[in-house]
Amino acid sequence: MLQSLSPSSAHSTRASIDPDAQGRFRERAPVAVVDIGSNSVRLVIYEGNSRALTQLFNEKVLSGLGKGLTQTNRLDDDAVASALTALRRFRKLADQAGVVDLYPLATAATREAANGPDFVAAAEAAIGRPIIILSGADEARYAAEGVVAGFHLADGIAGDLGGGSLELVDIDRTTIGEGLTLPLGGLRLQDLSGNDIARARDIADSHVAACALAGRGKGRPFFAVGGTWRNLAKLHIEQTKYPLHVMHGYEMTLDVLGPFLERVAKNDPDKMPGIVSISKARRALLAFGAVTMQAVVKHVKPSTVFISALGVREGYLHSLLGEEDKSKDPLIEAAREFAILRARSPRHAEEMIAWSDHTFETLGIAESEDHVRLRHAASLLADIGWRAHPDYRGQQSLSIVAHAAFSGISHPGRAYLGLANYYRHEGDFEQSAVPDIERLADKDLLRRAQVLAALFRVGYLLTASMPGVLDRLRWKKAGRGGFALTVPRDLAALTEGRPESRLQAFAKVVGLKLKVEVV
Repeated sequence: MLQSLSPSSAHSTRASIDPDAQGRFRERAPVAVVDIGSNSVRLVIYEGNSRALTQLFNEKVLSGLGKGLTQTNRLDDDAVASALTALRRFRKLADQAGVVDLYPLATAATREAANGPDFVAAAEAAIGRPIIILSGADEARYAAEGVVAGFHLADGIAGDLGGGSLELVDIDRTTIGEGLTLPLGGLRLQDLSGNDIARARDIADSHVAACALAGRGKGRPFFAVGGTWRNLAKLHIEQTKYPLHVMHGYEMTLDVLGPFLERVAKNDPDKMPGIVSISKARRALLAFGAVTMQAVVKHVKPSTVFISALGVREGYLHSLLGEEDKSKDPLIEAAREFAILRARSPRHAEEMIAWSDHTFETLGIAESEDHVRLRHAASLLADIGWRAHPDYRGQQSLSIVAHAAFSGISHPGRAYLGLANYYRHEGDFEQSAVPDIERLADKDLLRRAQVLAALFRVGYLLTASMPGVLDRLRWKKAGRGGFALTVPRDLAALTEGRPESRLQAFAKVVGLKLKVEVV
């Protein structure tokens, strides 16, 4: 059973948060994970352990601890020296950032090498903490926890491809199955195959075909975790000129994934289109990641592939949360944090959720559960761009929202959130030049973004973006299928002038007769 370090055992001197740093949550104590993998050693510092993790600092060193392990059964001396140098630096960085809880996790190479115990002793001295050595089953579970943390009600197979191993595990929403480990990490597969791609494909096929999860992906997505697979997705994004350069939630459907993987496996990586986006140190393993993914698609038989930016590190922190925190929606939590840090009035943003609930229910605008959570998130984010120049609020808000480090949201969902904010500021739904990201949202989602934006344009004009008004404005049925927005007499002056044109613009979008009624 793994042991976690408690705050009292962390013995780190926490630096106080800069009193001028208004963009930080002062009640949160920074936490960090050091991931000692077969290929890289990485430090990630988070603002605190919460349902919506925010990174304060991220650095990796490609030490290559697992390189040659298959032949020698030892961690390479130069790789060990590189890793220890990184760990000493990471310790100082963690102290500098005021980290209270630091969790060093070691994976396949460390636990399997003959000189692994010697390395662990030196690593513990370098990082100043006991090293938590994960078993293959642990790796699978925490990778799955990362997927659960990063996707709304995830249901499918998760696969974490590291330098030394591939972990596979079945996920059914919040239930995580028993994981399994296959010796198909990029470095290991390169060693086992003698750098021969054809042989690597045979090795990958044999292991995945014989595993207990073969065929279990039918009709379900595969969640791909790990740096090599993220870089494959990054390359695919470059080659297809996809409009959103965000790895998490990026979907590669099987019809386009198959030919792409075949090209990567066959060609010289340095000559592939878009390869400049991939660091030279990562390119050598792309082909081995491709043949492993081919084996997964062939034998696990998923319906589609999603990239997860959250993996073992985030999964480990997620496992430490209480059940109440785990039950929270990460998208809503992150959007609420944005409102607190950036909106003129976070309370107004919360009132906008309630007012849009009332509006959509009364006007009979049908929604799915996911539509509702997207609308709630958009309501929380609607005012984060107010400091920008008025001519650029739409574009800047769109960019911030679409590219934010959100989890629990699809790429079409990102497009919806960004466009609802964009249209709220622009006001023109029939522009000749629309943002490129608009093509990620289907017609229904695009229309929903326009409806909500039109409602925002009414609400914000009536309230000056301040709380205390929206909860006093109610809709009621009026004659001949129309609706009236009832306004208390003491607020009647707020509805005079410009708000009437905004209300009629909203009426046009929803296709209803709307009017104001002072009561």
